[in-house]
Amino acid sequence: MQEYERKRLLERIEREGATVGATIPETIEVQGETVDLREFVFEVKRRETVSAGERERVERANRNLRRERLQRRQRVEDGDITPEEGERLVESIVGIDRALNALESLGTTDIEAEERAKETADRKRWVRFLQQALGNDDAGRGPGPGRGRGGDRP
Repeated sequence: MQEYERKRLLERIEREGATVGATIPETIEVQGETVDLREFVFEVKRRETVSAGERERVERANRNLRRERLQRRQRVEDGDITPEEGERLVESIVGIDRALNALESLGTTDIEAEERAKETADRKRWVRFLQQALGNDDAGRGPGPGRGRGGDRP
């Protein structure tokens, strides 16, 4: 492959809108294993919630896809391929990117953090309510002047 062809292919891989209109490959070989990538992505995206076990599976798939993408990009970068093989690699890399975008848009790693944040906010509201109900608005300071015991009145 000529240098200008290699550079053109690498530019296509890194282009900002490369995945727009791209399709997720039906199947792809990742780490020596054939994966029904399109079916996997659509199956995960269809679900309203993703269980912890499924989340692990998605994260593992993301890692494997990133690794495979890097290896394919390296083959294009090395340039020891035919232009046709380079085209096929670029198409597959863009398809992998499309799948990664779809899987990463699930927000799978933020679900637990979001749940913890809600629980923390609920606890804070409950503590604030109890403090107000007990006339103890300034956590731990007790009622001072003007705070429930008549304040400065003689």
